[in-house]
Amino acid sequence: MKKLLLLFSALAICIMTFAQDKVVKKIIEIGTTDNQVMNHLDVLSNRIGGRFIGSDALTNAEEWAIASFKKWGMKVIVEDVGALNVGFNRGPWFGRMLSDDGMILHFATPTFTAGTKGVQRGEVVIAPRDTQQFNRMKGTFKNAWVLISGMNAGWPCDTTFMRKEMVEAGAIGFIQASEVPIRALYDRKHCEQYTFDSLPDVPEIKLDEAQYRIIEKKVRQRQYFQLEFDIRNHYKMGPAKYRNIIGVLEGSEFPDEYVIVSGHLDAYDVATGGVDCGSGSSVTMEAARLIMAAGGRPKRTILFCLWTGEEAGLLGSKYWVEHHPQDMSKISNMINRDGGPTVCTGITVSPAMYKDFVSICKGIDEINPDFPFTVRKREKPRKKPEHAGGSDYAYFAMAGVPTISPDLSDPKGYNFSYGEIWHTERDLYNKSIPEYQEHSAIVTAIISYGIANLNHLLSREGLFE
Repeated sequence: MKKLLLLFSALAICIMTFAQDKVVKKIIEIGTTDNQVMNHLDVLSNRIGGRFIGSDALTNAEEWAIASFKKWGMKVIVEDVGALNVGFNRGPWFGRMLSDDGMILHFATPTFTAGTKGVQRGEVVIAPRDTQQFNRMKGTFKNAWVLISGMNAGWPCDTTFMRKEMVEAGAIGFIQASEVPIRALYDRKHCEQYTFDSLPDVPEIKLDEAQYRIIEKKVRQRQYFQLEFDIRNHYKMGPAKYRNIIGVLEGSEFPDEYVIVSGHLDAYDVATGGVDCGSGSSVTMEAARLIMAAGGRPKRTILFCLWTGEEAGLLGSKYWVEHHPQDMSKISNMINRDGGPTVCTGITVSPAMYKDFVSICKGIDEINPDFPFTVRKREKPRKKPEHAGGSDYAYFAMAGVPTISPDLSDPKGYNFSYGEIWHTERDLYNKSIPEYQEHSAIVTAIISYGIANLNHLLSREGLFE
């Protein structure tokens, strides 16, 4: 009888391994012949656009993601993470200098800052140094644009000296120099407290520093010219909800144990969020589609999480960790993609996980010879983070959850520069690299499916100090 049981056990393992290999082969086949990751990215960045919390664009992206997961045959969990009293939608913006040597102006405004009141035209003054100077030039602020000092760091300059007094004297907007590409963030201090009785009053313009210097010189030389701006930043009545969207592939044997695959759905709206984090959300969604299309039926549940509010303080992932404390010990691993559109070329794991990952990643190296894949051992445990930061993995790591994600690189030398893209006007669809995105979706699907099919949770031995 004992021999018979052993025989049945061995046979069951063989059948399971064959079924898993069959699914992995199908993932690779579909992923290399009918990969849809760039289609997902096209929808997010080009059809929907920048998706900051409180915007109609983010709501549209949420609804589209829900419909997509359902279309692929998945259950969907929608979590209301929070809401703003006032929402914000960015429209077109345009500006020009009106003079004999006039020019089109290159600029942006931070999210949740005011637009113009239609097309507004005015002369330019330089902000006063002190109260005495302000009093002397008080009459010059009427219908004028004000040049303020310092370099743009992305935020509104709500601490500008005598800002309130200049607006009361008639100033119609503030202009600050900016490096190019222009970075535009959001009004961190006020956006969660805004009501329709306390909205920003005039635009905060971040102008190409070369153009700023030209304008500043003209002002100091007392040349006559005007600037004209049409900035369509609009507000809407709240509550403006923001939500986590989670596609669920329920486990067949351990439904209460989890593998998490994720990216954040929200994005800054100065561009279209094509990289940060369209590149992560689209890979997450395509990994889900590939597993479903391949007929995958994992042992434990895979959660494909599109987090909300990452750019506003990791709001969605923080919410999930805080509201699921009982599940932290049941998460085998969290794979989070938020490092740009480079490609998965390896994975670095603790010694206790090494054997499992060698088995899971077998064959990845053969998918595309341009992208060799290596499983590496981490020699020393990582230090568990004490404070959240970086990306959505942070709160999970603080709770002791493994957050092992593939190593990313640029083997074909596209000279990818995340600094050029990060929260700037160049965060666009065409900054994501199709072959990198497609391969990463395949690798993410294989690894997450493999972890979900282990007979055990990944060992946490030696993971953190």
